[in-house]
Amino acid sequence: MARILVAEDEPDIALGLQLDLQDEDHDVEIVGDGVTAARRARESGWDLILLDVMLPGKDGFEICRELRRARIRTPVLMLTARAQEAEKVMGLDMGADDYVTKPFSPRELRARVRALLRRSAPDEQPVHQVGECAVDFRSAELRRGDERWDLTAIELKMLRLFLQQPGRVISRTQMIDEVWGTGVYVTDRVVDTHIVKLRRRIESDPAIPRHIVSVRGLGYRYEP
Repeated sequence: MARILVAEDEPDIALGLQLDLQDEDHDVEIVGDGVTAARRARESGWDLILLDVMLPGKDGFEICRELRRARIRTPVLMLTARAQEAEKVMGLDMGADDYVTKPFSPRELRARVRALLRRSAPDEQPVHQVGECAVDFRSAELRRGDERWDLTAIELKMLRLFLQQPGRVISRTQMIDEVWGTGVYVTDRVVDTHIVKLRRRIESDPAIPRHIVSVRGLGYRYEP
């Protein structure tokens, strides 16, 4: 059983979400405005936050950004009626872990909730070494000596994908599907931009990368 905060201002949708999640034996709390959602989301004990984009008082994008800036790493599933890919990508870049577009089926929602809860379960090895850096998936931090950087949800997913497949070539298409999700329009340039950012933090010399290596015409390969 997980504790789930649902921020949704449409009563019928909120009730449907509550009943569906309670059927899965989850403990669910409903809030109907952005200000209350932002306050409750900062409190400890939540396993997952379902966050509608269009909330009165404060929108879901702003709430998600505030949570990540406050180093609150509770998984966030965005609920959006907006179909534009750019807005979905923006939500993920602000720290959301996944999204569902309205109208959605209860079956899809439950599957995405289960996937996020599995992904956020305690890691047997939460801290991984990447070159001279330590990546802490619990605190979403990358450390190199005395320097620390907060990592976004996208950066964490990219690093986890590399760590799961050392020495194997990962194509840009595969990376988009695994990190951003299928059905989201993300260009190869967006992938390359995130790779450049990771290299600046991880590599001793980003111009001559040793760990996140380009494979011409194919994609990228992680070398421990």
